[in-house]
Amino acid sequence: MNRIKVLLAEDEPALAHIIRESLEERNFEVMLCNNGEQALQCYRKYQPDVIALDVMMPKLDGFEVARQIRVQDLKTPIIFLTARSQSKDVVTGFELGANDYLKKPFGVEELIVRIKVLLSSYRMLDIKSHPASSIYYIGSMVFNADKGILQNEIETISLTTRESDILRVFCKNSHQVVERKILLNNLWGDDNFFNARSLDVFITKLRRHLEADAQVQIVTIRGVGYKLVW
Repeated sequence: MNRIKVLLAEDEPALAHIIRESLEERNFEVMLCNNGEQALQCYRKYQPDVIALDVMMPKLDGFEVARQIRVQDLKTPIIFLTARSQSKDVVTGFELGANDYLKKPFGVEELIVRIKVLLSSYRMLDIKSHPASSIYYIGSMVFNADKGILQNEIETISLTTRESDILRVFCKNSHQVVERKILLNNLWGDDNFFNARSLDVFITKLRRHLEADAQVQIVTIRGVGYKLVW
């Protein structure tokens, strides 16, 4: 298999060196940029397999770089690296098309695991199959999909069958976009107007159920679908 190409845009020299060295030791090919303009030029020239973007960069910030990339490329995985921790910044990143979000300070091993997970999702790495689990951890909450139970630190919520089915799909594709049309066709069998309105109602209900953890959100990706993030 060819070496995996990682575009790393990070303007902190010490951190950039550590990340690049660690990735190269594991046979990744790293293209290092120290500002947003360089990152865009590098992306267009080398077409990397995965992109790791610092948010706060000179010339163009990571959000703007991601926005411009997503105009033409919806598939290449993007991970934001940032010291920002407010939930609105996390949501902004995902709305712009990010696949993952890593808050500083982080361990390089954690970044490597995140990259491998994203590339596995895009079938670039071989992974062993695992039996499907019905237990999902969503932030500080636990969701038992088979029993339709969502537990937070205060209470246990019984979900309807439809709520449980939708949340299971989101959990299986956490931090990934779930297309609205696919969701409707798979769960309702049709994406007509009335089913679409029904989906809207269930999304609203699920958002209320998930409010117990402020970091957990179902983000609407306009014109595309939804993404469960935390």
